[in-house]
Amino acid sequence: MLKLKPSVKIRRRYILVNGNRNEIEKAILDYIGILGWSKAVPFFVKKIDKGWILAVDRKELDNVKAGFSVSKDKIQVIRVSGTIKGLGSR
Repeated sequence: MLKLKPSVKIRRRYILVNGNRNEIEKAILDYIGILGWSKAVPFFVKKIDKGWILAVDRKELDNVKAGFSVSKDKIQVIRVSGTIKGLGSR
């Protein structure tokens, strides 16, 4: 298997978000659109009792958080971290 160079890897930030999965996806798409979605590369890592852990490209983190704040739904960013372990998801 070929290894990727460090400069090619996607640097992710993990967001602990309180909300419904469909509402989270809708808030991101409504604010940044399909092109922004492809730049942010968001995906749901896992569901924990506090909410969802969402992985996002670090360059688009502010846009995703802004989409949550503009959303009509009650989507709340609880914490942002560079690692899943840093979110306290154990």
